[in-house]
Amino acid sequence: MKRGSFLPIASWLPAYRRKYLIADLQAGLTVGVMLIPQGMAYALLAGMPPIYGLYASLLPLFLYALFGSSMHLSVGPTALVSLLVFTGLAPLAEAGSPAYVSMAIAVGLMAGFVQVLLGLFRLGFLVNFLSHPVLSGFTSAAAFIIGFSQLKHLLGLSITTSGRIHELLPQFWASRGDISWTTLLVGLGSIALMVGLRRWRRSLPAALLTVLLGIGVAWVGHLDARAGLAIVGEVPRGLPPLDWPRLDMESAGRLLPLALTITLISFIESLAIAKAIQRRHGHYAIRPNQELLALGISKIGGALFSAFPTTGSFTRSAVNEQAGAKTTLSSIVAALLLGATLLFFTPLFYFLPKAVLAAIIMMAVVSLVDVGEMRYLWRTDRRDFLTFAVTFGATLLLGIQLGILVGVVLSLALMIYRQSKPNIAVLGRLPGTTYYRNISRFEQAEQHDELLIVRFDAPLYFGNAAFFKERLLRLLDRETRHLGMLVLDASAMPDMDSTGAKAMSDVLNYVQERRLRFALSGATGPVRDLLKRHGLMEAIGRDNQFLYIQDAVADYRQEASDSRHDPTQTNI
Repeated sequence: MKRGSFLPIASWLPAYRRKYLIADLQAGLTVGVMLIPQGMAYALLAGMPPIYGLYASLLPLFLYALFGSSMHLSVGPTALVSLLVFTGLAPLAEAGSPAYVSMAIAVGLMAGFVQVLLGLFRLGFLVNFLSHPVLSGFTSAAAFIIGFSQLKHLLGLSITTSGRIHELLPQFWASRGDISWTTLLVGLGSIALMVGLRRWRRSLPAALLTVLLGIGVAWVGHLDARAGLAIVGEVPRGLPPLDWPRLDMESAGRLLPLALTITLISFIESLAIAKAIQRRHGHYAIRPNQELLALGISKIGGALFSAFPTTGSFTRSAVNEQAGAKTTLSSIVAALLLGATLLFFTPLFYFLPKAVLAAIIMMAVVSLVDVGEMRYLWRTDRRDFLTFAVTFGATLLLGIQLGILVGVVLSLALMIYRQSKPNIAVLGRLPGTTYYRNISRFEQAEQHDELLIVRFDAPLYFGNAAFFKERLLRLLDRETRHLGMLVLDASAMPDMDSTGAKAMSDVLNYVQERRLRFALSGATGPVRDLLKRHGLMEAIGRDNQFLYIQDAVADYRQEASDSRHDPTQTNI
């Protein structure tokens, strides 16, 4: 493996242009300023002390800059993965406790190792089996769960956070009389301030300015003591210590399902973001297997320095690009800013209201609700809309992990169903041409006398072999014309297995028993190789294999004409 392929920074750094430096510095400082309040907010969402959000923002961001293939992806804590951490660990330990923190870091380590293994074995293609409707339904439901989970911080309520909406709503209703109006005012004021700042000037670090103002209001008014406003409190100063997460076999077994879920979701989320931004920049390419390695190494390195699981962030990556980032040096600059914050500025966050962090989270997850995708699927594909709706409902009612599992299973089931009953078209010739089209779609298509021409639009394999055989025999039995030949157009059949070959052999035998001729048209090279291996090339006969349908038709007509003029030949 070339050094540049495993360590992408080694391929672009020697050719780095000095004119890029100002742009990368500006973008890095912008993302770093944005990441400080977001990191602390997402740590709160994950059930971790806020300082761990800064830990998770430091080394993973730096490591991705070295190993990632995207020049713009910003790695660190995100709302979705933070919620996955909380919903997976809340039943196992009390949020924020030493045992909980240890398990959160261990999950990141496990997910990192899985992603590295997937990358080394080049298994990035596996994520293709998670369809877009499943991912969209899952993230939309997760946005609602995240929003409801933060209401307790916005309302100043002491309730048990859950990953299921129907468990949260009764608690809010029962505690409605205990709402802290000061906390609610701070939370709503924070949301209003961020909305206003973004509408006025999007380039402003709205979240950081809101954090600074919230700290100032809480400090000056002593709102923690006078009005019971929940604040972050003491935030440890200094870089995270190097420590190997404690993990025995029993704990690893309990955490493995969560680690696998985070592996899948974090990779899909990051890859989608990286590809979306890369389309606007043609000077580099996104390599999925390299992304798996980069994200895995980021998680492993981060876990050794107290980071819970991280992934690519859409909002920070978009800001990184819009701020003019040219290379991943911008991420290194952002990481250095985080390091300086940990070394010198963490005491400033003592009076930071938790309601402000909750407001930041709720502002961030609004974009996760994909209403446009829901409307699009309703108009274009009701089966995919069903997948979206079932995944959405299952995630809300059953929780994050079971919700995504239900969506994946349903998506695979629908894919298998579609493959088991592919399109089989009866073809006719368009007048005045040699083109053959589906007679149910082209009214002008004409069927030839004595010929039944059928096209099979899928690989012929064990999942649809019985359907193939049944449909062809039914078409033959229902035919009212006096048939002389069945032409199978295999141009849309890219592959075939042994079960498919057996089904084709059965059709061939049935056709021959009826004293009809069987012709094969347009078979691809791989299919011809398989036919030869299974002895079907010889059984069909070289004279019955054609490149184009028109050749088969012309050959049949010529043979029929010869038989009419030669009484010694059998009339077909």
